[in-house]
Amino acid sequence: MNIFWRELKTYRKSMIFWSLGLIFLVASGMNKYQATAADGQINDLMAEMPKSFQVIMGGGALDLSKASGYFGILVLYFLLMATIHAAMLGANIIAKEERDKTAEFLFVKPLSRHGIITWKLLSAFVNILIFNLVSWISSVLIVGAYSKGEAVNGDISIVMLGMFILQLLFLVIGTSIAAVYRNAKKSASLATGIMLITFILSIAIDFNDKLAFLKYVTPFKFYEAKLIMYGGGLDAVYVVISAVLIVLLTVVTYVSFNKRDMHV
Repeated sequence: MNIFWRELKTYRKSMIFWSLGLIFLVASGMNKYQATAADGQINDLMAEMPKSFQVIMGGGALDLSKASGYFGILVLYFLLMATIHAAMLGANIIAKEERDKTAEFLFVKPLSRHGIITWKLLSAFVNILIFNLVSWISSVLIVGAYSKGEAVNGDISIVMLGMFILQLLFLVIGTSIAAVYRNAKKSASLATGIMLITFILSIAIDFNDKLAFLKYVTPFKFYEAKLIMYGGGLDAVYVVISAVLIVLLTVVTYVSFNKRDMHV
């Protein structure tokens, strides 16, 4: 239990920093909505923009004259922030004992490696859960203030659920890489690199329809705002794929860490 609280305390400032950044993103984004999109003419303007710009702004599927539609644009950046945070957290929380030369101190304690990993994963889970709750509450409050009576809470809630699944997935991607990869100092960079590759791939798929078959390779296509908000909620196939990957990568984390030769 001491490990759980120690890890929460260690990453407390980081979690606060990321949360404040996301709150600022929501507030500044919706302020821009009020200044540029609330008059209802932005959809016509968007239709005249180049395809590349439309892809970044939701591919024309979002009604940007509504607060919920404009919020859908921000979701892309929410997902990017949340997954970077989760991937780095997952990698660092496993690798930092070797990186910071504290492994010898920790592993002489009367606690198995299995127990150590469990407490670290629980701490990381609580960390991303708090980040997600802050994102959800701030979005409900800020977007609601600009919604002019539009029902936005349902759309925000389902988007945040999708984001949480994505956070969990990249968290265990980070932990599994740190457990397998021998270079503890580079595991966070590798986890973040994988996240960025899948993110860029999701953008490339929107640019070129011939790449649509790759949508099952990048988790960012699983929880797009335009699909979740206007496509009937979370797709069961994507949720199942995510759940299977989360379980498998968690098993990889435990098995690899238990077999690992620790460098002290």
